[in-house]
Amino acid sequence: MRPTDLARRHGISTQAVRNYEADGCLPPAARTPSGYRVYTETHAAALDAYLALVRAYGHATGGRIMNALHSGALDAALTAVDRGHAQSLRDRETLDAVRGAVEHLLAHPAERPAAGPDTRTVGELARRLRVTRATLRNWEGAGILAPARDAATGHRVYGPADVRDAELAHLLRRGGYPLDRIAEVVRQIRTAGGTQALGAALEGWERRLTARRLAMLDAAARLGRYLDLRPDLDPLQA
Repeated sequence: MRPTDLARRHGISTQAVRNYEADGCLPPAARTPSGYRVYTETHAAALDAYLALVRAYGHATGGRIMNALHSGALDAALTAVDRGHAQSLRDRETLDAVRGAVEHLLAHPAERPAAGPDTRTVGELARRLRVTRATLRNWEGAGILAPARDAATGHRVYGPADVRDAELAHLLRRGGYPLDRIAEVVRQIRTAGGTQALGAALEGWERRLTARRLAMLDAAARLGRYLDLRPDLDPLQA
């Protein structure tokens, strides 16, 4: 196939095909005596896999996976896939936890847990969410978090309700929501009123999460088909 044939088949530009090859996302193409690229069904399968990985994991991770494969680092490629699935599972669990917390709060609007043995420091909460301390402080500045202060040290203290708010913020942030909108949703939870925006946010995130999980399945299938054509990349087939 010519570059234009491969591009047309996948609905992208010819330059994009060349760029993907240059970036290591496709195996090198053979050249005719006059220097023109020649692509095969193996290249088409590689492009299928890469574009599916982009839909499932994003450009950066998709590129890392393909480059790892083409450099002989199959384990690194599979580890990147595993990390994506682990994050998806964590997102699903977080969504369920947030929904449960919201339902509980709506049933008990006057309840807000007090600081006690379940409190966390800024460092502990940052590690739980896998974010930086600066991120938590930014959320506090945006009105998303309102931690208490330890009377003796003056350090921030995050109680169960603060952890719930932080989990919700983390979830919606990954869903692309701006800080001011997240702050409004959190305020609605705290007051247990005006939950229409909250319900829409959670439903929207669930739809995107489901779509991404299905995209991961599709990417895995296409990546498997590419590996079938490249036994040299898989030590179990070589």
